[in-house]
Amino acid sequence: MEKIESIVRAHYSVGDLAKRILDGLADAGADLERLTIEDLAVIDEFHIGGREATKYMISNLSLSGDEHVLDVGCGIGGAGRTIVSQVGCRVTGIDLTPEYAEVAKTLTKLTGLDGKADFQTASALAMPFDNETFDAALTIHMAMNILDRDALYQEVYRVMKPGTLFCIYDVMKKGDEPIHFPVPWAETPQSSHLVTAEEMPPLLENAGFEICKVEDRTEFAFDYFKRRLAAVNNGPSSLGPHIIMGTTAREKFQNINRNMESGRIAPVLVLARRI
Repeated sequence: MEKIESIVRAHYSVGDLAKRILDGLADAGADLERLTIEDLAVIDEFHIGGREATKYMISNLSLSGDEHVLDVGCGIGGAGRTIVSQVGCRVTGIDLTPEYAEVAKTLTKLTGLDGKADFQTASALAMPFDNETFDAALTIHMAMNILDRDALYQEVYRVMKPGTLFCIYDVMKKGDEPIHFPVPWAETPQSSHLVTAEEMPPLLENAGFEICKVEDRTEFAFDYFKRRLAAVNNGPSSLGPHIIMGTTAREKFQNINRNMESGRIAPVLVLARRI
């Protein structure tokens, strides 16, 4: 497990990510003293569908604003900040990559949301929380790097309160053909561990969840990537996915689209309830 986690950390680490984001924001004309989540929209949530997809997850979780929400694999904190801004919940995020957790803290403080959102470095397979801590949980495009899904979902179950909702939005495998690399979550197959949508219900049920729904979001993704690829094809800008994904951002986006078009992958939302 440690070898895989080291590969994942190396894949996502940039080295000077905070500086690159802040420099890009300044070049785009943002006021760093009065930063808003709208200023961060281009860079903040680089999963398929971006903030639009996050808002859809929020609606599925039926959040009222009083909950303490866990974001497993929080990245640079974009989804957490959206939840705080849109609903007012308290959010705790964890990420395996120390640089992501630190950048999440920096951007959250600059947007004035640090009173309700906190982030830390931790493994999703051994979270530093007591049993039955959280009122809701979500994962966005993070489990594709995890080989032991049973351990992941058992650990999420452990830290959730009974009767609460868990929303998963991941890229999932379709068919038997190997996918084209690189993709945003992996440069090679060594750290890519996709499951199918059909495998998700038994995985979650074995951990103690009951399935509320499984929804293929491919058509939504096609529309999103059509818009995103157009933006990337317009050339480099001060802000964009290249800040996080590097010079292969365009190739990674193209491969996502290529893999979806050839029926090799699909973005899927799964909603489950912790029994």
